[in-house]
Amino acid sequence: MDCHAVFITNVAAPSTVSLELPSMVMVLVITGVGALIHLFSVGYMATDRQYPRYFMYLNLFVFFMLLLVLGSSYPVMFIGWEGVGLCSYLLIGFWFSVKANADAGKKAFIVNRIGDFGILLAMFLMFANWHTLDFRGVQEAVQGLPMGGAIVTTICLLLFLGCTGKSAQIPLYIWLPDAMAGPTPVSALIHAATMVTAGVYLIARMNAIFE
Repeated sequence: MDCHAVFITNVAAPSTVSLELPSMVMVLVITGVGALIHLFSVGYMATDRQYPRYFMYLNLFVFFMLLLVLGSSYPVMFIGWEGVGLCSYLLIGFWFSVKANADAGKKAFIVNRIGDFGILLAMFLMFANWHTLDFRGVQEAVQGLPMGGAIVTTICLLLFLGCTGKSAQIPLYIWLPDAMAGPTPVSALIHAATMVTAGVYLIARMNAIFE
């Protein structure tokens, strides 16, 4: 009996680690790449009159991105998810005195809201059917469900819609080309390193539902 208990413990341990692994990897990416981009921005934005405002937006973005990957429940994750969407609007349209730049920021904000509506609907369905919005609670709730069920499939599709918007995939990719209107370090931080990978992170974190 003791050997059987030890075997079960050893088998269960990797699933616990795998649930947190995407968060740990993303924290390293956000803080590591974010620090390098902050250092580059010091020189890049040195002559800009809106230097303090730029760094306020940049640090706010990093804060919300860390909140997104460190939250242990869907509501906390969604606050970070919406926060990076807001900061992308502020940073892409940073030089808003030029109409094209302001329009690019608005396009990014509106298109991302379309995807975010899918995540909101998915959260409502989760709570209505499983009575929890905690990552571990949802993972445990889906264990006994039949594969390909209507509820699980609908939730997966709605979550995937949100990931599609954030990662700028077809058909919600239209905001990304215009988003280069912001300062170059913003493009490096948002479009290459962090925000567009948030959709990939969310799918990895919700692997139990997609499986």
